[in-house]
Amino acid sequence: MRRYGQFCPVAKAAEIFCPRWNALILRNISWGAHRFSEIQRGVPMMSPTLLSQRLRELQREGILERRGRGRTQGYHLTEAGAEFTPIIEAMGVWGQRWARRELAAGEADVDLLLWGIERSARADAFGRRAVVRIEFTDQPQHKAVWWYLNEDGRCQLCVDDPGGETDLYLSATVKDFIRVYRGDLPLARALAEGRLEALGSRAARDALPAWLNLGPLSRVRPARAA
Repeated sequence: MRRYGQFCPVAKAAEIFCPRWNALILRNISWGAHRFSEIQRGVPMMSPTLLSQRLRELQREGILERRGRGRTQGYHLTEAGAEFTPIIEAMGVWGQRWARRELAAGEADVDLLLWGIERSARADAFGRRAVVRIEFTDQPQHKAVWWYLNEDGRCQLCVDDPGGETDLYLSATVKDFIRVYRGDLPLARALAEGRLEALGSRAARDALPAWLNLGPLSRVRPARAA
C-alpha cells in the first residue's frame, strides 16, 4: 500500500480507501457480497490475484474480517469498514450528479449490469415463481440471452433456461438497458419508444418497475448534461 508520508488524517484515510478498486470492493461487500466469487462479480475487470491482495490488505488495516467456515466463510465489514459505507453512498450520489457522462467505449459492461440487476431485483414482485428472460440485441450469441429465476424470495441469474414458463421477455441494447438502470432513460419512456421491449402478460409487464427496483441513485439528477 502506497503512503503519502503525511500525518494528516485525510492522507491516512486516502492511503486505505483511494487505491484503485478498493472503494468498489467495499461497495460490493456493503451490498451483501461476502464470498470471494460474489465480490469478484462486481469487479469483473479486476484480476483474481489483485482482488486477493486487496482483500488481505483491507484485513490488515482492520477494515474487513473473515467470518464463518468452509463454504459459509466470507468477508465482512468491521466497525471501521461499516463506518465507511455512508461515504461510499455519498460518492455514488456525487458521481451521479457531477461525473455522469454518456457511456464511453468499454463502459457498457454486460457482466456488471447483470450482477447489478440480480442484486437489486425484487424477487417477490410477481407474487409467485417467475422467470424473466433478457436479450441484449447488440451482443454476440454467447452473451446475448440470460434468465433470472425469481423464487423463494431470491433472484438468481441463470446462464441456461431454468425451465418452466417464462413470464417476461425483455430485449434492448446493453447501452439502453444501462441507461434505464442508472436513471438516464426513464423506464416508461424506454418502453414507449421501443428502446426496451417487454413481452408477457399484463400482470407481468405491470410488475416490471417493481422487479427492477431501481435504487435511489437512479433518481439523482445530473448537474450538467451528459
